[in-house]
Amino acid sequence: MDVFARILRRRAVEPDAVRDVDAAWDAFGEFLQIEVEGIERPESDGDGFIVEWGKWDWCDDQPSLSFGRLFAVNDAGDRDDPDWQPEYWKVELQLIFAEDPAWADLDSLGHQDTGFDYDEIGAPRIAALGEMRRFIEPYPQLAAMWRAEPTRSGLTLERAG
Repeated sequence: MDVFARILRRRAVEPDAVRDVDAAWDAFGEFLQIEVEGIERPESDGDGFIVEWGKWDWCDDQPSLSFGRLFAVNDAGDRDDPDWQPEYWKVELQLIFAEDPAWADLDSLGHQDTGFDYDEIGAPRIAALGEMRRFIEPYPQLAAMWRAEPTRSGLTLERAG
């Protein structure tokens, strides 16, 4: 999480006061290229990313867009245990927006996320980020949100289910 915060700040973006979604997206793309030790290998879905949107109670039911990176941490527990599973952790940048007619029907999109992508760091991940962006662009509500200024934001690290 600290690495992502430093990347944001280097781009003149404060994690708790994001005003430019494109700048946050570019910082997210840079963050996704950082190798992380102690996680499962890519073929075991050890390092993935996702874009999510909607209105959630933890965001006061305000329209939200989030960029998340999920890690499967492999240094916890007894790997010889037949029920062993890695711990999943998510670094997430939440962008919260004011209500606006441009995205009033955000919940009607049918998709609430892009799905996780586990492409390897480097060119495959850059291509996957481009695909994610192209997935979002055809939705007028999301395109309008992308051009808007968030009212607040937050960067978190939480254990994921």
